Amino acid sequence: MRSTINGKLLLVSIVLLLLTSAQVFAGKKREFRGAWIQCVNGQFEGLGTQAMQQNLLHQLDELQKDGINAIIFQVRPECDALYQSKLEPWSRFLTGRQGVAPSPYWDPLQWMIDQCHKRGMELHAWINPFRAKTKGTSELAINHVALLHPDRVIPYDGQFILNPALKENRDYVCEVVKDIVSRYDVDGIHIDDYFYPYPVAGQQFDDDRLYEKDKQGLSKSDWRRHNVDVFIQQLSNTIHQTKPWVKFGVSPFGIYRNKSTDANVGSNTRGLQNYDDLYADILLWVNNGWVDYCVPQLYWQIGHKTADYAELIKWWNRYASARPLFIGEDVERTVKYPDLQNPQTNQMAAKYRLHDEMPHVDGTVLWYSRVVVDNLGCYGSLLRSYYWKKPALQPLMPFIDNKAPKKPKKLKVIQTSDGPVLFWTKPKGCGWKDEARQYVVYRFEEKEKVDFEDASHIVGITSDTFVKLPVVDGTHTYYYYVTSLDRMSNESKGAKKKAKL
Repeated sequence: MRSTINGKLLLVSIVLLLLTSAQVFAGKKREFRGAWIQCVNGQFEGLGTQAMQQNLLHQLDELQKDGINAIIFQVRPECDALYQSKLEPWSRFLTGRQGVAPSPYWDPLQWMIDQCHKRGMELHAWINPFRAKTKGTSELAINHVALLHPDRVIPYDGQFILNPALKENRDYVCEVVKDIVSRYDVDGIHIDDYFYPYPVAGQQFDDDRLYEKDKQGLSKSDWRRHNVDVFIQQLSNTIHQTKPWVKFGVSPFGIYRNKSTDANVGSNTRGLQNYDDLYADILLWVNNGWVDYCVPQLYWQIGHKTADYAELIKWWNRYASARPLFIGEDVERTVKYPDLQNPQTNQMAAKYRLHDEMPHVDGTVLWYSRVVVDNLGCYGSLLRSYYWKKPALQPLMPFIDNKAPKKPKKLKVIQTSDGPVLFWTKPKGCGWKDEARQYVVYRFEEKEKVDFEDASHIVGITSDTFVKLPVVDGTHTYYYYVTSLDRMSNESKGAKKKAKL
């Protein structure tokens, strides 16, 4: 059973949504609706193959009902692998011991790709580029990079970090990513907020010797940022040279710079800074087109004294619009805190209003999948019954491809023992830019205006070449339109079929 918290707040929230839905929110036709599935919280350790698959199946089924159309799946938390790799050892977060293959054998990444694509979801493989050991790991496999090349690793706060300044490390990470992209049908490669490590009081990241050898006339902070910039550009090129359609996304910490540090570009916040503390110049990557999408982690509540959510979503909307912008949402914190304008409700509705008001916000990624599946604060229920009730297409990325495929052919309605079914034929396509990968099915009343931008008319998005039609009373006439989508969700013109149901 899906659990709930803050029952009184949620009951009031739901009632208000039902009463004011037309004013509160309008569904979008194109929207990235993602969820992170992580392994470092230990949710899979010791489960075994069958139990882990059942766990993931349950999560995917519930997330599909909630309207999720993309999964960001953690496959490389510490220079290890939740997939078959000749370069890195099996992850302890999968089997309990690094270097030990799952038994019975399976490949979680390939399995997740198959399951997500079957459900019409994208699968983005989530890696941590430079972390080579987490605090909780006490044993490394004999083929782990930190044991093979200890000179390339810097110990820090119980972790091992691949030194970003070393070309060998940047090349190594790109080799690992090229291996994933070339062998697996992933839709994206995703990195999170770990570049240089988060600063810890009393700890020093000891890269002085290399800096003195290779400072290039730069301050140490600029030198570190340069090292990460070089890596991001190299990784982007690696991905797109291997498969041009695979999206490269980054999910940075939610503050770029504070206004007290940078009066021109900084946000009205007082927290840790990407640019100054993690040496990650996110805006440079976005504006230079080195990443295909950006998901800042805005995990705070509206009204937070140090990092106000409302301030930050407006800041990212203003400054990071050169690439598709999705907002990283902390579900637990959203349902925990009351709406400042209406304290009897939580902040879900207020945050989604802000999303809707921001012209450059193209989606949401939920932290994290399990709390959505468990329906914490009725968050999942409100997604499936209201916010994400209708399916959504992925946002366009014309900088990768902007040419639409051809429309489906030979639409026909056939009466089957299971009721009427609309069939069509896949159009011809040449190469990844022209091939139809999915189809959007719209339904309109007999005298209704045909408007493909009105998401309320979408019946479904499917990779099949058929869709089951509802039976009404045999006297209602509808017009069904089917369009084709390619890998980048470019949409064809519509093919039409009249049906009396």
